[in-house]
Amino acid sequence: MENAAPNGNRRGRRSRQEILDVAARVMSARGYAGTSMSVLVKETGLPRSAFYHHFESKAGLLSEVMARGARAFFDAMRAAHRNPPAGGSPRERLGWYLRQTGEVSVHHEEFLRLMLVLVMSNEAAGAAEAMRTVIDVRSEGRELMRDMIHSAFAVEGDDIATVVADELAHFGMAGFDGAFVSRQTKDGKPMAEFMNQLTDAIAAIGEARVNALRAQAEAGTASAQAV
Repeated sequence: MENAAPNGNRRGRRSRQEILDVAARVMSARGYAGTSMSVLVKETGLPRSAFYHHFESKAGLLSEVMARGARAFFDAMRAAHRNPPAGGSPRERLGWYLRQTGEVSVHHEEFLRLMLVLVMSNEAAGAAEAMRTVIDVRSEGRELMRDMIHSAFAVEGDDIATVVADELAHFGMAGFDGAFVSRQTKDGKPMAEFMNQLTDAIAAIGEARVNALRAQAEAGTASAQAV
């Protein structure tokens, strides 16, 4: 009898984890609106009462699925970016970051697919907390892209790297989103190839902006000296 409570707690944790695992998989495939409690009950084999024991509503379940997915995704991203190369050109450094990012995304497809479904539809409008998580994830993702670009161009000086990163962070996110969506269509292109092409695009635009900014600075210096 002494082990009854601990065993019950372990079973409770396992059932909660199982519900979250199944909900993440099913919602990423069917969407939020297409995932009924009946489907989740069938997929898990758990009674409906188990769902309401752990989550007060389907919206609450979605919120926890998104929060858990976001934690796992960004933990993996931070780990993947932990030891960037010390040297190399901006293009080489950016390529390393984006290849690492692409590899992480491949292992977190369910979360990213569900997030994009929620972004592009209005089906979870009533799940306010989950949608706040989506907004937070998008903001953190853009900031991460900005940091990658800034780090890649840091050799050009902090001021220039900041301008380039600020200007290209949204473009980088759009490129990543497009690559991820294209991968979901099963068109046969690996994520690494998309990330190499995105590297080329961001690096080319960034290098052009570096040259323009340096030219502007030199023109300003020349004008000041002339005065």
